[in-house]
Amino acid sequence: MSDIHLVKLCVGADSLDDLLGWERARGDISYIHTRNRPTRWEELLDGGSLYWVIKGVILCRREIVSFDEDADHWRIGLRTRNILTEAQPRRPFQGWRYLKPDEAPRDIVEGETDLPPDMQRALKEAGVW
Repeated sequence: MSDIHLVKLCVGADSLDDLLGWERARGDISYIHTRNRPTRWEELLDGGSLYWVIKGVILCRREIVSFDEDADHWRIGLRTRNILTEAQPRRPFQGWRYLKPDEAPRDIVEGETDLPPDMQRALKEAGVW
C-alpha cells in the first residue's frame, strides 16, 4: 500500500455531479495531463490515489495506475471509478500536493452516507457506488 497520495483541484467542476458526468463516457482508465511528473511517482503506483478537490472540498478519489510521458507533458493514468470520500476542506493551490494516508479522508461505504437518497441513486446510476 502506498505511503503517499496526490491531491489535485478539479478545475471547471462546480459539483461532484460535474466530475461524474465528464467521466461516464470513458473506459476503465482515463488520463489527466501535467507538465511535470511527481518526484515520488513510483510510490504512487503502489496503491496511491488522486484525491479530487471540488469547490474547496475533497469529495472523491481515483486510483493511480500509470505515469506515461507524452510529447511535452506527462499523463497520469487513473481508474475511471470514483470512490466517494468524507468531505475534507482544502485551501486553493496550484498543481498537486502530496497527501499522507493518515491525513486522507475516509472512503464512504454505501449506506454510511448522509447524502440525500436522490444523490445516492444518481451515484449508483453513474457506476460510482
